Amino acid sequence: MSDLPTFQLGFPGPLRDLLVAAVLDGTKTSTSGLLQDYEIDGDPLPVVGAREAVVDSDEQPVAVIELTEVRVARIGDVDLDFARDEGEGYTSVAEWRAGHEDFWHGADYRGWLGDPEFTVTDDTMAVLVRFRVVERL
Repeated sequence: MSDLPTFQLGFPGPLRDLLVAAVLDGTKTSTSGLLQDYEIDGDPLPVVGAREAVVDSDEQPVAVIELTEVRVARIGDVDLDFARDEGEGYTSVAEWRAGHEDFWHGADYRGWLGDPEFTVTDDTMAVLVRFRVVERL
């Protein structure tokens, strides 16, 4: 397992626990992050077919996923199917957007970013990833 890159959802804590549970029960099959996060961390964009280890809040691997789709798109272009597949109960793109803005405009993200005023817009670029669980650990 140590040879697989880690797949982290949110920051450790209640949100990650919720998201990991949704991956494990099959309701979460997509996720999104901001393109700038990859640029800041110096990480390459994910690629279709890659396998990664989903980690829990204790950074312990709980599942292996395979990426089935990766695309870069404007936040304003996220569609309802993708929003629903995030497994967080979104029934509209507006709900998806509000939930993600809560995260991206929250103290944890803005603190990590070092920008207390950071705000996303329709034109902010996101990395949209679809995946499937190939193994539960």
